[in-house]
Parts: sequence; structure tokens; C-alpha cells
Amino acid sequence: MSDIHKADIHKTIEAVWKIESTRLIAGIARVTRDIGIAEELAQDALVAALERWPEEGIPDKPAAWLMTAAKRRAIDRLRRGRMLEQKHGEIARELEGQQQRLGEAMDQALDQVIDDDVLRLIFTACHPALAVEGRIAFTLRLIGGLTTAEIARAFLVPEKTMGQRIVRAKRTLAEAHVAFEIPRGEELRGRLESVLSVVYLIFNEGYTATFGEEWMREELCNDALRLGRILVGLLPGEAEIHGLVALMELQASRTAARKGQNGRAVLLLEQDRSRWDYAQIQRGMAALDHARRLGDGAGFYTLQAAIVACHARARTGADTDWERIVLLYDVLLQIRPSPIVGLNRAVAAGMAYGPAAGLAAVDAIAAEPALMNYHLLPSVRGDLLMKLGRYGEAREEFQRAIAMTENRRERELLWERLGQISESSRDG
Repeated sequence: MSDIHKADIHKTIEAVWKIESTRLIAGIARVTRDIGIAEELAQDALVAALERWPEEGIPDKPAAWLMTAAKRRAIDRLRRGRMLEQKHGEIARELEGQQQRLGEAMDQALDQVIDDDVLRLIFTACHPALAVEGRIAFTLRLIGGLTTAEIARAFLVPEKTMGQRIVRAKRTLAEAHVAFEIPRGEELRGRLESVLSVVYLIFNEGYTATFGEEWMREELCNDALRLGRILVGLLPGEAEIHGLVALMELQASRTAARKGQNGRAVLLLEQDRSRWDYAQIQRGMAALDHARRLGDGAGFYTLQAAIVACHARARTGADTDWERIVLLYDVLLQIRPSPIVGLNRAVAAGMAYGPAAGLAAVDAIAAEPALMNYHLLPSVRGDLLMKLGRYGEAREEFQRAIAMTENRRERELLWERLGQISESSRDG
């Protein structure tokens, strides 16, 4: 077989794995009650595919082939008694003495993989017992189907560091005896908030990267959107899931317009709106309508989606209903007070009522500890001061923002702002 043909098969295997790995791991975890073991068995099936498919060809039903391979390895593991050494060894003890029916029982259990298994996996990967960075890494690994190296690259940390986070996450879940189950009642609400928060963090890091050479990491946005869509399918009656999906769809619709020549970052008011993805905007608006029908429209993600929808409806920046946006931020601040939300409201107030009103709103929250090292605080102040003709002060704020910014494209934007302050008006 030619190297080119083998490379094509490897790409096919990678694509199948990204699509099917979540259900594969979820189905095995329901039987083994141990995500670590389930992931190992699923990885073993992947290795078998990498070894055999280039020689034997791609099977007609690649997902079923992977599940069958994983089943066999799970059965072998139980038969060898290794499960007796694991946290859920009682499963193996129950099956001991029934070896003649073991294969049939395992087949039946794994053939019953349904959406509940995936939901269990998501809630486990986002368990509050894990640190936030552990939840993100574990979620992208188990549900996103990304390798440790891919996750490490996405967040600009060494692969070894990311690997340690994933190992710690597995160990924490094992030591905390976290059940592989869907929580109920109030616990479900609390855990769902954790799940949505992780998806939101992944999307935000993709939409505006904290570090690095590029302003966006589109693959992370796509991963977060896929996770959101999975959640919509699994929990269609939860308004805030639809709200989060609406928010991500509407923001992601601007992706093409956010990048200029040579990867230059383009801010919202400067974007060519003909480059927005209007099919994606329609999907986002539909999700927002669904969220409102299910809830009162006052959820954290639904309100943010409503704000982004104001931009999506405007043909130009000047057409934007900034006063409505200010009111929506006011409601958002009532349900979840945050200095970051307050800063965003100040920007909207500056657009709705003039730069002096915006600056007053910024200065009212400037002493908040959460904003002390946040580069957008001096960036926003600099922009408002420049509009007010206070060029010397604006220059100082932009310089402060540049010193705080760790993303190359954002630094370029700030240097452009500095360049717009003419030499003749340096001192205002």
C-alpha cells in the first residue's frame, strides 16, 4: 500500500475517532464505572484501527468496528481479573462464576449506548471537584476528542503540563469516588452551570486568545459549539443551553470579518458586515428564540446572546440599538454582578450617551481588584479619552494596555490607536 493511501486512511481514522470517541468512552465507562479504564480501552481500539485498517481497508461501519474492538478488550480485561484491582472491583466479582455468559452480557451492555451515557460523561468531565483548568482539559480530551498535544497547543502550555492536568483530573475523580451518573434536582442545576461555564471558557479562549500570535483560535470555537450542540440534543428543555448556543453561534458568525490582511484583528465597528455568516446568524437567532420560549429570557447566557443579537440586527455600527444594549447589561449586572460586565456596559454607555458618560461609568469601577491587571480597562479608558480629545491621558492608557497584553494581534491594535494620536495634539 502506498504511503499516500496510508496517510488518507490515517486521516479517516482521526475523523472517525473525533466523531465517535465520546460515545465509545461513554458506553464503556457505564460498564466499567471508571473513566480512566474506559479511555484506555477506547485508545486500545484506536491503536488496533491504526494497525489494521491500513492493511485490511476501512470497514463499512468504522464506528461499529471500534466499538467491537473495545468490547473485546473490555471482556479480556474482566476475564483476566484486572477489574478486581480497580475502584469498582465489585463489578468483576459479580461477573465471576459467569464466565460462559460474560461476552454476551458485555455485548448487551455496550450495545445499549444511548445519549444518557454521553451526558454522564460530560457531567463527570466537568465535575466541580476538578480545578477549572482540569475540567477544560478533561472535557476537550473526552468529549472534544482532542489529543493531549492538541489541547496543549491550543492553550500554549507544554504537552507535559497538559498531560499532568489530565492525569490529576482522573486521579481526583477516582479519589473523590465520583459516580458516573447524571445528577438530579438542585445538584443537576449546579453541575449544569459548571458544564456551561467550561464550554463558555473554551469558546472565549478561541474567540479572543489570551496569549500567542493569533487573535482567534477557530478550532476551539468549533469545539465549544459542537459541545453546546451536543448538550442541546441531550437536554433540549434547558433554556440556558439554548442561550449559550445562541451566544456562540452569533459571535462565531463574525469570524471571517474579524480578520484582516495578514491576520490583522478587526474590531466590531470596523468590520465588513457583508462577510458575516448570515446562515449562522439565523441559527443563533432561532436558538435565542427557543431559549426565551423555555425560560424568562433573563439567564446569564441568554442575556448575552440578546446583546450580541442587537449587533447582528444592525446593518451598520451606527444602526446599533446601544440604549437597548445598556439596558440588557443592567439586567445582566442584577443577576450576576461582575466588573467585566460592568466594563462592557461602560463601553455601551459611551456609544449610547457619549464618551463622557462612558468614561464616568469606567471610572466608577476602575478600582475593582478584578480589573487591576485586565488590559481592556486601560484600553477602554484610552479609547474614551481619545474621543474626548484628552490625547496625553489616552496615550498613557494605551501604553499601559500594551504592557499588559500578551496577544500579538491585540498589541498591534493598541499600537494603531497610539498612532492615531497626532503629534500636534500630544498634550491635548
